[in-house]
Amino acid sequence: MRTAIALFSLALGVAQAAKPVDGYFVASDGVKIHYLTLGRRGSWVVLIHGFTGNADGNWFLNGIAQALADSHRVVAIDCRGHGLSDKPEDPAKYGPGRMELDVVEMMDHLKIKRAHIHGYSMGGAITGQLLAHHPDRIITAAFGGSGIREVDPAWVAKVPKDVKGKDELEDQASKDLAAAPNRDEKAFAAIRKATEGQPPLQIDLTNITTPILAINGEFDSPNAKTARMKRELQNFKNVVLPGKSHLTAIMAGYMPDEYLKTLVEFIDSHDE
Repeated sequence: MRTAIALFSLALGVAQAAKPVDGYFVASDGVKIHYLTLGRRGSWVVLIHGFTGNADGNWFLNGIAQALADSHRVVAIDCRGHGLSDKPEDPAKYGPGRMELDVVEMMDHLKIKRAHIHGYSMGGAITGQLLAHHPDRIITAAFGGSGIREVDPAWVAKVPKDVKGKDELEDQASKDLAAAPNRDEKAFAAIRKATEGQPPLQIDLTNITTPILAINGEFDSPNAKTARMKRELQNFKNVVLPGKSHLTAIMAGYMPDEYLKTLVEFIDSHDE
């Protein structure tokens, strides 16, 4: 298992030299999807960014993809409506399961049978859908800034209260995200309309043996997001980042070393 010093060096040093390769495929409904790959050996790791983000900003600028690529093949998708992928303005193009299917079709395009899946925020929701509907394609599943919440009102009432407040740098991180390139507000509006009012994910966590990880900031409702996972999953690791909010937990310049170290060690220790 790599040490924290080695990981830190990898993120700041080797990460600067490593250059991802652009790729594209056309989804089954005609939407062109962009992705970035890095690494030449080992099992695959699929990375899925958050809403209004992109593959480069969520995974490469902070060194996560490069650290993983030291011993894995990494592919980071630009979800439809984001980054360099097509950006339809029709909400129907973002209907239930569509972004989930894009990930499966990307894996098929790259001939990836099974992979470690890690998603942040919106990407975590997509990871949950993949876990529910395509468990055979997953080696491990990791949730960042997300989780699978309680749905039974009786259990919801028992979830420990989360810490109120936010990282004092969260507002600046939000401004940085808003200034990122290749944003399309009309596409974002279509995604919001397509996803509002969707029912909770239907999944039986008690029968899942896949290793699962969740990483959330202290000020990002970690209890609400993971109480059910802690209660029902057989193989679950939960990490809370002290003092971090939703964006400062992951964005370059704000992300603590613990995020990268935890994720890499988790994937390495459950590889196949």
